[in-house]
Amino acid sequence: MAKLVTIKENYTFRRLYKSKKSFVYPQIVVYAAKNRLGVFRYGITTSKKVGNAVARSRCRRVIRAALSLYKDEIAKNSGNTGYDVVFVARVKCASVKSNELYEPIGDSLRKAGVIK
Repeated sequence: MAKLVTIKENYTFRRLYKSKKSFVYPQIVVYAAKNRLGVFRYGITTSKKVGNAVARSRCRRVIRAALSLYKDEIAKNSGNTGYDVVFVARVKCASVKSNELYEPIGDSLRKAGVIK
């Protein structure tokens, strides 16, 4: 199993927001771009529009749980090409379960070219 690396630098988030690859769903928005590091990195953003601190933390946990189901596929298909992906939680994300985010996350990773 591969370890998923988190994005912590603000300039990386801003670079991804300006990237041309974005995928919009009712629960989340996904931004993706290639990196030269050869490793898959992800970041999760939740704004105060989502709700209070409890709701924002729940959104991050749910997104992380849904993403962990794709961990093996990401490790197998990434190879030499690395990707940076940012997940932005929307208001509906606070009331969904991780299995409801499984399809949108998988669909966006396929469209971005991270998995096949």
